[in-house]
Amino acid sequence: MKDLIKAVRSHAQEHYNTGGWDHVVECLSDDDIEAMITGQDSVDGAIAAVKIYADQCGENRQEIESTIW
Repeated sequence: MKDLIKAVRSHAQEHYNTGGWDHVVECLSDDDIEAMITGQDSVDGAIAAVKIYADQCGENRQEIESTIW
């Protein structure tokens, strides 16, 4: 599990400026990521599971930004 969490964190750091991956880096603990990837047995599966969350964060940010500009 720790290897999958490390892989997700690495992916999030590499994609920090894309979508909501910055939120994953800045706001989620290892326990949070573990809860999201429970049941995943591959790096790709773990990243895909957290991507759902990152995409939601990115969409929320875009929606908020669109109302202030």
